[in-house]
Amino acid sequence: MADINQTVVYLSEQVVVLCSCGLSFLGSSLIIFTYIIWSDLRTTPRRLLVYLSISDWLSAVSYAFGVWRVFHTDSLDCVVQGAISTFANTSSFFWTVAIAVYLYVFIVRSSQRVADSLVLFFHLVSWGVPLAITVAAVCLNKIGYDASEVSVGWCWVRIHAPDRVLWMLLTGKIWEFLAYLTLPVLYILIKRHIHTAHAALSEYRPILANRPPSHSFSSMADMKLTLIPIIFIVLRIWSTVRFILLLAGSSARQNPVLVTLHGIGNTSQGAANCIMFVLLTRPIRTRLCAALCCCSKSRADVQHSHDAPNRLLPGQDTSTQREEDNTSQVGTDRGYSVD
Repeated sequence: MADINQTVVYLSEQVVVLCSCGLSFLGSSLIIFTYIIWSDLRTTPRRLLVYLSISDWLSAVSYAFGVWRVFHTDSLDCVVQGAISTFANTSSFFWTVAIAVYLYVFIVRSSQRVADSLVLFFHLVSWGVPLAITVAAVCLNKIGYDASEVSVGWCWVRIHAPDRVLWMLLTGKIWEFLAYLTLPVLYILIKRHIHTAHAALSEYRPILANRPPSHSFSSMADMKLTLIPIIFIVLRIWSTVRFILLLAGSSARQNPVLVTLHGIGNTSQGAANCIMFVLLTRPIRTRLCAALCCCSKSRADVQHSHDAPNRLLPGQDTSTQREEDNTSQVGTDRGYSVD
């Protein structure tokens, strides 16, 4: 059965998806790194983004291993990779919805206290439910080789499991579908509230012109977080299309273009979030540029200190310097250097 239905993963698809995994790994790491080193960025919305990035980081690592290996049997490393990716992927769904719920309560309901009180609940659901589902799937021997039917080389629900469709739903798809329904509604409500608030305050803008930006109703980072649901849907839709084609028994799910889009979509959320909330966020981008400039300046100073002995000292003429340079060159030619 597996041999008949197996979806071939071509080398070009492997390379593209591995690059996507690498970018997502770097992007998620950068989000976590900036949150750790700059304490003034540790707001609750960005902390939720960090939790999402941890899930995306795990997904990128596990997917990269699966794409690199392209499993063909129910080996131990296949089961381990499938379990980690199942947990991380499902957790990513929950944290994406959790961020939208937090923003809805914080912005639309104007209650930061209630929104912050939900964080513990988010942890229990976003880590606990995926962990329980994954443990149950592993214990019941449901995770393993899936012939890339709804994956791109990595392992997920065993293709030989008689109830594999049920477990595909439990280990990801049902939460993905619920996210498709929940996120647009919350997103529209948030955007409508922001639009209404801006319109209501338009006549008072001259009075509020000198108000510090830090006291605004929501920061630019909070506004950008509303784009997470859109990013989620655009990236995840290809996986959903392949799943529907599998249920319909269509061989179109094996189309190389669709397989590649599926691989890119499932592994790119960390990279997309990094672009939105690090590279396109001016305060963080400015700090990163400043840090890079400092590193470049430090390297230049080190190089300058290394070059200093070769400069002319006061009272030293060019002939003396030339003689020292020749001595150094001879020493180098003989197999040692003069420092």
